[in-house]
Amino acid sequence: MTETFWIVATVFILFALAFVFYPVLFHRPKLRRDADLRNQNLLAYRTRLKELDDEYAAGTLDEDNYRQLKEELAGSMLDDVPENPMPEKHVPGRRSAVVVAMVAIVLLPAGTYFGYEQWGAMDELEQFRTMQEMNASGGDQVARMAELAEQLHQRLEENPDNAEGWAMLGQTYMRIEQYPQAAEAYERLAEVTSDDANASAGALGLAAQAKFFASQGRLTPEVQETIDAALTLNPDDVNALSLLGIHAFGQENYQQAIDYWERIVEVAPQHPQLASIQGGIEEAYRRLGQPAPEAAAPEPGVGVTLRISLGDQVQVSDDTTLFVFARPAGQTSGAPVAVARMTAGDLPLEIRLDDNYSMSPQSTISSQENVVVVGRLSSSGSINPQPGDWEGHVEAPVVSADEQGEPAELVIRQQIGE
Repeated sequence: MTETFWIVATVFILFALAFVFYPVLFHRPKLRRDADLRNQNLLAYRTRLKELDDEYAAGTLDEDNYRQLKEELAGSMLDDVPENPMPEKHVPGRRSAVVVAMVAIVLLPAGTYFGYEQWGAMDELEQFRTMQEMNASGGDQVARMAELAEQLHQRLEENPDNAEGWAMLGQTYMRIEQYPQAAEAYERLAEVTSDDANASAGALGLAAQAKFFASQGRLTPEVQETIDAALTLNPDDVNALSLLGIHAFGQENYQQAIDYWERIVEVAPQHPQLASIQGGIEEAYRRLGQPAPEAAAPEPGVGVTLRISLGDQVQVSDDTTLFVFARPAGQTSGAPVAVARMTAGDLPLEIRLDDNYSMSPQSTISSQENVVVVGRLSSSGSINPQPGDWEGHVEAPVVSADEQGEPAELVIRQQIGE
């Protein structure tokens, strides 16, 4: 990569030198330059005039616009093509210009090299390319990912302030189950983000998880110390609370596990693993022999209210999976901004898609003005369309619950062909 960079840099330096030397070695009198410029402007004028004529003939331009554009073009030509060019005055100094150019041959390459060595960002570029390769590596290429992780680690040691790099390195080590290295990467991330208590706490919580896996699920003193450090910075750090809940559940201390997990639900209602956490809470209550409390229904937010029904011709079993998802209006692919999963037996039903159904905090339905909502009955259980699936869609504006009015009607009645 370094050799490639300097080859490209050399090419650009040669181009720069060419710009310096060309006016010195191939100087043309001003009258000739003006004549050339005049001819170029006339050629450009004729070319543009022909384009206007073609557009007018094709009906793209109406007569008024055509006439106005021609007049503007004619005025522009008069400005660019003077009728009486001034005679050129002789300007001495050609020999001095040659001397300046010769000095540039020496100073420009040398200045470029030493300047980049001093202020360049080759390390960051190498880190970025390595991170891209790691993202592109398949999950079965463990050896390749380990090699790339080692390369990124070396680059980060040379430029240790790259928070994104340490985060990716930690994730990669976790994926290939090199937990001690993952813990080290997350601890370095905590150092880099030390000016942000919440970010640093999150990194320490991830480091604690890596150490927990490395110790085969035992809450060793080292793991506990890292958890304590995370909670000192942020008592509501979800990574540390999740780990404490898992440990308490494994020790059959179900009430304590419930306390930790319910705290996560309270402080992070949009947590991507919220369904799993709530499932753990319900299981802990079951093992205590107590009924799990009913989860409070979330307040309806900005979104779309739908009334979903089946067309008369649709015949499916009640256990057929029903996906309802919304995408920004005008998009036919990409991640949805809201997704709900039910079964055909729930139909007909009324549902409000809001941020409680968003897949991530960065992609929410409340950030859209209009969405297309798709309802799909999938016999395979896959959200991707399959031949034989039934679907329907409707476009609706995204508004607050108070402004919604009548629900948008979504009727599932179109079958996907082979």
